[in-house]
Amino acid sequence: MRIIAIDPGYERLGIAVLTRQDFAPQNLSGQGKAIEVPSAQGSGGPREKLLFSECFKTKAALPFVERLLLVGCEVARVIEEFRPEALAIENLFIDNNQKTAMRVAEVRGAILYQARLSGLSIAEYTPLQIKMATTGYGKATKDQVMSMVKKFVLGAGSIKQDDEMDAIAIGLTYFAYYRPTSTSK
Repeated sequence: MRIIAIDPGYERLGIAVLTRQDFAPQNLSGQGKAIEVPSAQGSGGPREKLLFSECFKTKAALPFVERLLLVGCEVARVIEEFRPEALAIENLFIDNNQKTAMRVAEVRGAILYQARLSGLSIAEYTPLQIKMATTGYGKATKDQVMSMVKKFVLGAGSIKQDDEMDAIAIGLTYFAYYRPTSTSK
């Protein structure tokens, strides 16, 4: 199975395309139960393979609507090139800056639109779910998550950008939890 995973943002967008050959997703009816994922050590090494990742950046000098268009076009390009079956995306995290949260929500809308337009199923995950899926501990640090991602995903060891690593962690979470919010066309 091939998926696209995205860490949403309008200044920096983490995008990763991952595959897992032996993965057959099960519909868990949105119950959020984890699918048993054998450990990398027990299976002879990483089972997930990174096909593509990038930290897509937009220029701060551009009007927001132009940045939104660029994000949407880049997501469409990656979907067209790699033909994933599903999108895994992080749920919006609301912090103290409401303007930033609203902008990220708009970016998520553009991403979700492109995914559905392309017929992808969509799975959304909270930061807690991502930490649990990658480390087994909901209060894991970013460094702990990144360390586990490098162990579990073939090709992730050389990634330096946080946004890319976050996208890869979201993709890894997809293979641990399968919780679609919608079905394919």
